[in-house]
Amino acid sequence: MPGMAAPLTVSARAAVVGAGPAGLMAAEVLAGAGIAVDVYDAMPSAGRKFLLAGIGGLNITHSEPHAAFLSRYGDRARVLAPMLEAFGAQAVRDWTEGLGIDTFVGSSGRVFPKEMKAAPLLRAWLHRLRERGVRLHMRHRWLGWEADGALAFDTPGGRTAHRHDAVVLALGGASWPRLGSDAAWVPWLAGRGVRVEPLVPANCGFEIDWSPHLRERYAGQPVRAVTLSMSDDQGDWCRSGEFVVSDYGVEGSLIYAASARLREAIARHGRAELRLDLAPGLGLERVARELAWPRGSKSMANHLRARIKVDGVKAGLLREIVPAADFQDPVRLAAWVKSLPLTLRAPRPIDEAISSAGGVAFEGMDEHGMLRALPGVFCAGEMLDWEAPTGGYLLTACLASGRWSGLGAARWLARRNGA
Repeated sequence: MPGMAAPLTVSARAAVVGAGPAGLMAAEVLAGAGIAVDVYDAMPSAGRKFLLAGIGGLNITHSEPHAAFLSRYGDRARVLAPMLEAFGAQAVRDWTEGLGIDTFVGSSGRVFPKEMKAAPLLRAWLHRLRERGVRLHMRHRWLGWEADGALAFDTPGGRTAHRHDAVVLALGGASWPRLGSDAAWVPWLAGRGVRVEPLVPANCGFEIDWSPHLRERYAGQPVRAVTLSMSDDQGDWCRSGEFVVSDYGVEGSLIYAASARLREAIARHGRAELRLDLAPGLGLERVARELAWPRGSKSMANHLRARIKVDGVKAGLLREIVPAADFQDPVRLAAWVKSLPLTLRAPRPIDEAISSAGGVAFEGMDEHGMLRALPGVFCAGEMLDWEAPTGGYLLTACLASGRWSGLGAARWLARRNGA
């Protein structure tokens, strides 16, 4: 693997706590540097969240140009840039194919394994790790540190403690607690002087006060081929795609792409407003002309469908929000079609989110991923303070940060041992 640390000439043992993508990548790098590696995880098997994410088709990365790719990480793009330049989208594809798993680029630019499944990739990866001497210890729930600095674990056989020369923590954030990402680590790190930003939901749904009628008729239906936009303190945002109407509000890829800005707007103002263009292929004047066409005996629903292809859940959203009188005025109705306001009042709880934001602050780490407050302890993955939308960005950054921290730990051990 490019950038791999040179093998140590002295014995060293490293612990990786967390057997998700970031932790397994750190273990791979450390083992490649000749370091004995023990991986600990609370779950019965490795990669539980990774496998769940791959149920609908494992999206490993995205094929867009690097500058656009990097921009998906928002205000953390700068600090993540060195990791993603060293191990970016193409490197993820090369690494995947090195495990014998072919990849392809979908129509959206997202990259998938040809089999569209996570399990074959995970099996091949774990096999390679075991061949390189990595030892996996499942059902080992980390409990922090003992007084002598050893790592403490709750296991089926009782509490145990293990000492290592370096530690990589890759414990995840606070989403999907049933799969191990429960943020139990926060007080243990904060108690040792590590700066931890509050964990909040990312890639999550948002609540809207729908009427009972809309909930009953349209909950679960996708709203396709639309454009969402918003304006806030950071400027204007606009994206095309689709989302889903849920019984509590809205969710889906377009909503996830805006979730950071929506969450922050709600925190500042108590609400956030999105503007929905239901007919992005038509200009405002064209929509007004089409709606002004005599409809004769046609119902308004049939008129909307025939003239501007707005029907189903799109028409339901118009009925939900637009005053009844404005359906009789083509100009006013056209304005609603092109800019329908959706008022979001709260994000969904963090344990429902796909990922979380917040976590270990980069400012409390050195350039190699080591905690300044805890020499020899490194952090990687979603427990770090960054976020990204779905589309392969989450997994790529987890892998890249795991590699970054693994290399950092290997270099630190080499320097400490004079290798």
